Amino acid sequence: MAESPRTLFEKIWSRHRVLEREDGQTLLYVGRHLLHDGGATAFDVLRRRGLKPRAPERIFATPDHYVSTAGRKLEEIEDPRHREMVEKLARNTAEHGIRQFGLGDPNQGIVHVMGPETGISQPGLLMVCGDSHTSTHGALGALAFGIGSTEVAHVLATQTLWQRKPRTMRITLDGTLGPQVTGKDVILAIIARIGAAGATGHVIEYAGSAIRGLSMEGRLTLCNMSIEAGGRAGMVAPDETTFAYLHGRPFAPQGADWDDALARWRQLPSDAGATFDTEVSLDGSAIEPMVTWGNSPEDALPIHGAIPDPAEAADAERRAQMERMLSYMGLTPGTPLTEIAVDRVFIGSCTNSRIEDLRAAAAVAKGRKVAEGVRAWVVPGSEPVKRQAEAEGLHEVFRGAGFEWREPGCSMCLGTNGDIAAPGERVASTSNRNFMGRQGPGARTHLLSPAMAAAAAVTGRFADVRRLVGA
Repeated sequence: MAESPRTLFEKIWSRHRVLEREDGQTLLYVGRHLLHDGGATAFDVLRRRGLKPRAPERIFATPDHYVSTAGRKLEEIEDPRHREMVEKLARNTAEHGIRQFGLGDPNQGIVHVMGPETGISQPGLLMVCGDSHTSTHGALGALAFGIGSTEVAHVLATQTLWQRKPRTMRITLDGTLGPQVTGKDVILAIIARIGAAGATGHVIEYAGSAIRGLSMEGRLTLCNMSIEAGGRAGMVAPDETTFAYLHGRPFAPQGADWDDALARWRQLPSDAGATFDTEVSLDGSAIEPMVTWGNSPEDALPIHGAIPDPAEAADAERRAQMERMLSYMGLTPGTPLTEIAVDRVFIGSCTNSRIEDLRAAAAVAKGRKVAEGVRAWVVPGSEPVKRQAEAEGLHEVFRGAGFEWREPGCSMCLGTNGDIAAPGERVASTSNRNFMGRQGPGARTHLLSPAMAAAAAVTGRFADVRRLVGA
């Protein structure tokens, strides 16, 4: 009997399934386990139980959350607690023979930038990391998701993980994206449409001509923020764009192994006729550059929008929520987005710190100056990104315009490592989360693309980047 059509997700899930329990939990074999400097407690658990990592050759680590972006030396991490976390990662990985891309390593960087650019992340793998934005790696056709600290210890000890099988959602974007409309704008438009809980319990597969037209870096941004739509993971089927991106990377298959891998990877895309639990469609050509105004990525509008009025909310609960957000954000209903001034600009994070992101921002910054009173940072996502940007002279463009050029790390994405905004400061950020206090107590975060962030830096307010670059 012919096999029923299967989705990309189902193909990877079934290949990694070890066994199923009567309660619906499935034991999955983990193909790649990524670690960062927040994972020390998992090693402590193993040590107390007299256990060692089961498959150290499948584990890869890098410090990113707590490293200094002002310098590369361990002693430059000012907080001793953070310094200890970076030190512990180095000690634990060395003890167990785990490959660490530590400070000073030519491939060190944010874990979700390092994985794809080294070729550790590959189509068809099941990947986990103790970080919610592990969904990023799904851009290469992997099933990748974040896990908790207890689960990190379980994966270290067994290279397996218990999971309940999620539902599937396909989000189809057809049409052609307009000038200066990026993967960041696409995912913000999607979340604004389906809501921050719209994909809860689902793995999302992104499909359609607008998705296929995205570069690999745009797809990485898209999948990175799947978690902000409530999704368990986000995926894009591997295609020629994927294969061209991976070819020749240090941990990608080589020679005959590459040919064998390609043959397997070409079988991964969802079969014609495969069914999804939920289907969503959007017109990619209708998406414009986006900016968030509230404290959730779903609170996003095209740049020519205006702050909404809580009085027009659908119900009392939403009205009260909007009133709280506008009070925190210091915004007045009816204010055009283009009239809102910014204090800080942050270009970086696992969402938007890759070379394509920096090129887009530099194209806006070139020949311009950061507006008076605005402090702007550019933080490359990894050492290779930093080297490439400097080889292209992008760092000189940024410095010449008045941006600070920093060292790789998570930096201002999260307000826990010293790179924070002051209370009340309004931040144009290329990161992924904008909840209250995310970038420091009282910080007011607006999410947008790198080019839009650069436009805000040089104009001092949110601006339509298309007008600046003549698109």
